[in-house]
Amino acid sequence: MAKYRQVHTTFWDDGFVIDLTPEEKYFYLYLMTNNKTTQCGIYELPYRTIEMQTGYNRDTVIKLLKRFEEYGKIEYNEDTKEIFIINWAKYNFINSPKVRKCIEKELQEVKYKPFVKQYIIKSKEYGYRIDTLSIDLGEEEEKEEEKEEEKEEEKEEEKEEEKEEEKEQEQEVGQSVSQSSDFGKLATFYEQNIGPLLPVISQELGDIYDTYKDANLIQEAFKIAIHVNAKNKMKYAEGILKNWKAELITSYEQLKAKEAREENAKSQRSHANGQISRNHEKNATEIPTDIDTKLRNFSSI
Repeated sequence: MAKYRQVHTTFWDDGFVIDLTPEEKYFYLYLMTNNKTTQCGIYELPYRTIEMQTGYNRDTVIKLLKRFEEYGKIEYNEDTKEIFIINWAKYNFINSPKVRKCIEKELQEVKYKPFVKQYIIKSKEYGYRIDTLSIDLGEEEEKEEEKEEEKEEEKEEEKEEEKEEEKEQEQEVGQSVSQSSDFGKLATFYEQNIGPLLPVISQELGDIYDTYKDANLIQEAFKIAIHVNAKNKMKYAEGILKNWKAELITSYEQLKAKEAREENAKSQRSHANGQISRNHEKNATEIPTDIDTKLRNFSSI
């Protein structure tokens, strides 16, 4: 580390510097000349050091650092407490073998590797050559980090897939339980109202359930078969279900809706027939009365 830093006299005539406040000029000059500075312009500068050397409190230090970051003059890494003066190489690069070696050594000691990459890019823009073979640019670390990130992403994807599989399994199990429960009710109804559930009967009943799905609808068909005392109640109920399906009735709710419509239509017809009957009775009583009146009038002549 050199004991001094060169500041060109034109510093004060620079358009950017002219527009700075006195506080900002002082702080910018401090960043370029404090005893932590290096030949490459990347160095460690904790908040506490700035506070002690400038007399500013923590809030002012953070405010000024953020302001110069916004101006595009510096970058500050919170984790490593390192600062990068972006245009340092433009004004402070001395193109001599000794200085280049010094810079290369300093770059090797930089903790935040993206700063090193930026410095090398800037140096090339200004026409300076830096030997990067011996400088750790953090590429291996980046590769390791990328691998770790890929592993984490794979783990997350696996977790998501496992969650999806578990969800699907739960849905399948729930559906299976629901179906087995419905079929169980249907089987119990058959045993209690028709006869023993022999293996052959159970298979036929299962086929009907697989076809029509709705246990309550199937049960209604069996109730009709029982009511008419059908000889083969299984075949009779299946025939009813086929007829319902032809009428686009495939659920118990649709069947009940159809029955309600039929009951409503029947009630309306009954009301209409009753009204006609009452009208006939009224006419029948009115006619004789009219005839009697005429007969009385005739007899008085």
